[in-house]
Amino acid sequence: MTFTVRPLSDAEWPAFIGVAYEAFNSSYPLELADKWKEVVEIGRCLAAVDGDLLVGTAGALSFTMTVPGGPIPVAGVTSVAVLPSHRRRGVLSALMRRQLDDLHTKGEAVAALYASEAGIYGRFGYGRAADNLFFRIPTRGSAFVPGAPADPSLRLRVAQPLEAHADLRRVFDAVVRDRPGLYARSDATWRVEVLNDSDHARGGNGPLRCMIVEDDAGPRGYALFRVRRGTTDHDVPDGEVQLFELFATDPAAYALTWRSVLDRDLCSHVHAVSRPVDDPIVHLLAEPRNLNAGWLDELWIRLVDVGRALASRTYAAPADLVIEVDDRVCPWNSGRWRLDTEKGACERTDQAPDLSLPVDVLGAAYLGGRPLQAFAGAGLVREHRKGAARELSTAMSWDPKPWAGLVF
Repeated sequence: MTFTVRPLSDAEWPAFIGVAYEAFNSSYPLELADKWKEVVEIGRCLAAVDGDLLVGTAGALSFTMTVPGGPIPVAGVTSVAVLPSHRRRGVLSALMRRQLDDLHTKGEAVAALYASEAGIYGRFGYGRAADNLFFRIPTRGSAFVPGAPADPSLRLRVAQPLEAHADLRRVFDAVVRDRPGLYARSDATWRVEVLNDSDHARGGNGPLRCMIVEDDAGPRGYALFRVRRGTTDHDVPDGEVQLFELFATDPAAYALTWRSVLDRDLCSHVHAVSRPVDDPIVHLLAEPRNLNAGWLDELWIRLVDVGRALASRTYAAPADLVIEVDDRVCPWNSGRWRLDTEKGACERTDQAPDLSLPVDVLGAAYLGGRPLQAFAGAGLVREHRKGAARELSTAMSWDPKPWAGLVF
């Protein structure tokens, strides 16, 4: 190696942006970089430096993320990038290993990330823990099933997104603890990421719009979206609602919030990106084929400290078994761990293992959305006691399914 990895200095922020700009083929206006700086934690960023040139970056955000049973501290890994001139030289590996060492020293048991390419992070012990769906729903085929929930006290309100920040946050804060993967949002995250309405964020489409569902007590749901205006060859309105975010606190508010975008005048389709795999809209639509659903990986999870991570979540069923973990990047995790879900404990042991698995598989199952039985069927989990994989898989399962909902 001709490079070193060290903490980023504040003066190196422009170079940090430059690496990301080049590595991600970004069109992000450089003049907006200072906005991004409000979200990024400079003190938790790493730089790979070759001489005087910054050639690689990796950052971590201090999150409070929901896991089965409640919120825990989680490191949100972000801004992992290497200059094209320095690929295949070990820069990424050095950054990821240094970051994991730092997280372990700091005492953070779990890390999470969104992967730019799904094949990258498994080799560093990250497991694909959550998926998302995207829909393209024709508005003329969007009728709900009979008996869809409704509440006559609810009403719709058109709102300016920035002005409605407090109402949106009230709804989000009411639901964030319900679903594994959701994480608390800072003021900067709301301002810079969620409510960003710059020309770059619009991408040639319309301004950010907001519909709020409320009653006399306050907001119970909201949708954030843009409208791509258009017409057919015969001058018939053919706009598309591009739905970015929709949350609600109860089924009736949820149904009405969806109707507020599905019934949008002059629009023929709703394109909803990044929805949870168990989104109730799947069951509300009378003709579910009209969802035109697609599937993508979403959140990836890394257990930095296996014992603390497994002891930090709640389980859906009792389990008492010994797990043999293989972790070639974080050797402190390798070995045998006895998990007793009723005691809420996971400790080192010399007892014979009930099953063996790599740490990335354990990370994939951590939020409760990835059954271990499927990994066993693929030969990635080995049973030493018959039924052990099913026992652990059942215990780690969770409803609702994990989903983070906002790229970081």
